[in-house]
Amino acid sequence: VQLVESGGGSVQPGGSLRLSCSVSEYGNKRYCLGWFRQVLGKEREGVAAIDNKGTTKYIDSVQGRFAISQDYAKKALYLQMNSLQVEDSAMYYCAADWNCMVRPELPLVDFEFFGQGTQVTVSS
Repeated sequence: VQLVESGGGSVQPGGSLRLSCSVSEYGNKRYCLGWFRQVLGKEREGVAAIDNKGTTKYIDSVQGRFAISQDYAKKALYLQMNSLQVEDSAMYYCAADWNCMVRPELPLVDFEFFGQGTQVTVSS
């Protein structure tokens, strides 16, 4: 599978960005798609995920500010990011995993496939 992100950029605190990801193929009818981010020198962390049933999961720091969505027909994944904070600055990666389901009560774990990433910078 190829995952191609777009939509990153620079924005001031409080601003918004919308990330998009093109998914070349779905390896299973049961799938999870997600967004991860990584700051240089730190571990990659899961930010948000959605599965084929539409179940979503967010990390606490973005809950209420970010919204993940998908369009299966267009093979696309999105992340609407509002009220961006300096701490949101990172490389954001689109991710996919097959034969999985999102469990909101559990932490986000690493997915099998990742894109090349798109940079998001929040600064004044």
